[in-house]
Amino acid sequence: MSSVANPVRGETGIEIGGDVMTLRPSFAALVAAEQEVGPLFDLVERAADGKLSLGDLAALFWHCLVDREALTREALGEAMLALGLAKLTPVLRAILHQILAGK
Repeated sequence: MSSVANPVRGETGIEIGGDVMTLRPSFAALVAAEQEVGPLFDLVERAADGKLSLGDLAALFWHCLVDREALTREALGEAMLALGLAKLTPVLRAILHQILAGK
């Protein structure tokens, strides 16, 4: 399912299998991610230090994914691996910006 990410709402997009999947760091999504990966400030610090694990990145993206029925978490992880860090970094940067700056 293709959708258009709306940056005004804090959304960003990631292209997976020819579809753009929308990631929205909503309050609920960030709380769920925090329960899995630990405090968001620690996550931001790990990212700034280049110590963010692929598992942390996948968890954050999974919880921020708007349409989780469109693919499994494993499929998201495999797609992220196929994209590579160079294409994932701008997506991560957009989400981290929302975490730090808010809307």
